[in-house]
Amino acid sequence: MSKISSKTRSAILLFQKNEITEHFIYRELAGWRKNENNREVLYSISQDELRHYHIWKGYTGVEVAPDKLKIWFYLFIARVFGLTFSLKLMESGEDRAQAVYENFISEIAEAEKIKSDETRHENELLGMIDEEKLKYIGSVVLGLNDALVELTGTLAGLTFALQNSKLVGMAGLITGIAASLSMAASEYLSTKTEGGEKNPLKASLYTGITYVGAVSVLILPYLLLPNPFWALGLALLGASLLIFVFTFYFSVVREVPFKQRFLEMISISLGVAFLSFIIGLLVRQFLGVEI
Repeated sequence: MSKISSKTRSAILLFQKNEITEHFIYRELAGWRKNENNREVLYSISQDELRHYHIWKGYTGVEVAPDKLKIWFYLFIARVFGLTFSLKLMESGEDRAQAVYENFISEIAEAEKIKSDETRHENELLGMIDEEKLKYIGSVVLGLNDALVELTGTLAGLTFALQNSKLVGMAGLITGIAASLSMAASEYLSTKTEGGEKNPLKASLYTGITYVGAVSVLILPYLLLPNPFWALGLALLGASLLIFVFTFYFSVVREVPFKQRFLEMISISLGVAFLSFIIGLLVRQFLGVEI
């Protein structure tokens, strides 16, 4: 091996740690896969990462331990959010690594080959992913968007109209459950009419469960806090967090801009909530309702 500078050696040690860490991540993910093709591709990539580790080790001459926290993190993400999301996050890290490899191609001949392998990994990963969750992501979007827009508006209006946490919570819960059943039924009929590869029952379940989950987050503050305006504030905060988490997930798996979609969703939800808040105030004022 040719002699390298101390700066280059420090960078290679980081590459080395990253390669051995990803080797263990891909190997573990491969062991979880039931799909034989997915399992073989993941295992093959894990072996490539191990080979890269040994190439870098040839320059540094030292063993480097994997990042156990990073391994745990990506395996946890894969369990909770699915293989696609986990791999896409790792892929974004590989994109940064490929850019850094460019700086070492003139000094280290193997850097070009490793960069080529990482590009191949990206293409293989994109080609292998066949996850059920992605087929029904449209149903999840439908359930989440409708729950956030409709229920934040309803809760905001009821908060000023009734000004009683328990009453607002009860009315919102009844409205939310009824709306979730209605949305699930509509998604079932819509999916069945359209045909295609999606199962109508599964599509309706994804929509209904997502709707109920969003309803639970929005209603909970009203059941815990006596002050309806504090409850409304927490409900809107919960809605914002749901929008943030889901938009980030969607932007990663679909590779779409995060900021634009997040601002669009939160503007619609909070805009409807504000208008409903004003309507609730006007209804209370003109009808003379006092509870």
